[in-house]
Amino acid sequence: MKPVIFLHPDLGIGGAERLVVDAALALKRKGCAVHFITSHHDPTHCFAETKDGTFPVTVVGDWLPRSIFGRFYALCAYIRMIYAAFYLAFFSGLDPSVVICDQISVCIPILKICSMKVIFYCHFPDQLLSKPGGLLKSLYRAPLNWIEETTTGQADRILVNSRFTSEVFKETFQRLNMHPKVLHPSLNTDFFDKHSVEPLQKYVSTKLKEGSIVFLSINRYERKKNLSLALDAMESLHSSLSEDEWAKVHLIIAGGYDHIVPENVEYFVELEDQYKKSSNLKDHVTFLKSPSDSAKLSLLRGSSCLIYTPENEHFGIVPLEAMYCSIPVIAANSGGPTETVVNEKTGFLCSPNSRDFASAMEKFIKNINLSQEMGKAGQERVRKSFSFSAFSDNLYSVVIEFEDSKQK
Repeated sequence: MKPVIFLHPDLGIGGAERLVVDAALALKRKGCAVHFITSHHDPTHCFAETKDGTFPVTVVGDWLPRSIFGRFYALCAYIRMIYAAFYLAFFSGLDPSVVICDQISVCIPILKICSMKVIFYCHFPDQLLSKPGGLLKSLYRAPLNWIEETTTGQADRILVNSRFTSEVFKETFQRLNMHPKVLHPSLNTDFFDKHSVEPLQKYVSTKLKEGSIVFLSINRYERKKNLSLALDAMESLHSSLSEDEWAKVHLIIAGGYDHIVPENVEYFVELEDQYKKSSNLKDHVTFLKSPSDSAKLSLLRGSSCLIYTPENEHFGIVPLEAMYCSIPVIAANSGGPTETVVNEKTGFLCSPNSRDFASAMEKFIKNINLSQEMGKAGQERVRKSFSFSAFSDNLYSVVIEFEDSKQK
């Protein structure tokens, strides 16, 4: 079988990157040769599988700008992906059975010129990720939005990460009249099963008291992830606890952080400022930047509950990781988490406000057995409904269709 090529814009650390790496692992286990082509890959800020030789990674076009005077990020991302696609199509010497691209669809027509088969994995329509603006922003986005819809429709197969994203896809790309296939992300559970963990105290800035209740937030340092809600919920929680109860509560915010991404830098400073201005939160919050895979596993294994704050999250892989580690989840009652978290069984789905989140957090403090009970139910749910084997089989069945069609 010819190789499967993953064409991805930035092979760093994030939910989209975790998905494509897991997809590559799934196909490799099925006997496929896999190769990554990307416009950026920093060995100090990436998942282990992309730097330890598990997959070959080719970086092209990293010299191209990410922005123009701090603006036009989308346009620059389009240009970088077009450059990478030209390399793959005309200069790489690779003859793939299929190309799997995600996030940015503008590269698809270039691949189709060379009769390559293309699977496009839509995490979420790019145009909806753009922050709203005035007339000039609308004029700038209009042609990019048209290009996104047109080029997305040229893929041979479209996959999406959740039923929520599927509905948003159909509402956004109405000209296409297409029905994408839902392929929920899964976990590479081997990593979780085989790696040892370190004591949680290693990652906490203050001494944890015996019987501490540790809440964990894992998300990129981006404003849309609404990490400030976790701090607000802690403030609200403080007002409803006794001094002895509050003394045992700690929050860890472990965020994906890249110093070359201005928003990561700015938002981290904003969150630190919010924490420092609160007299109640002193010594009750730890901030971590881009924890390693092993550190992340230790955080998940050692915490009492995951606090997942984004609204309308497209899917959200972290709640699955937490549930597999027997950790319950408190998440906003919208988007992908409504498809993974079972309310009042594997966690709580709440309105995204500090009062409701704090109320759910308080339950784990008042009932010391609740974390273990919900954690067990969460792990069972992941094993049953989001297994890596099922994900691998479903993805491979899509890929093999193209190989079979070529042989006919």
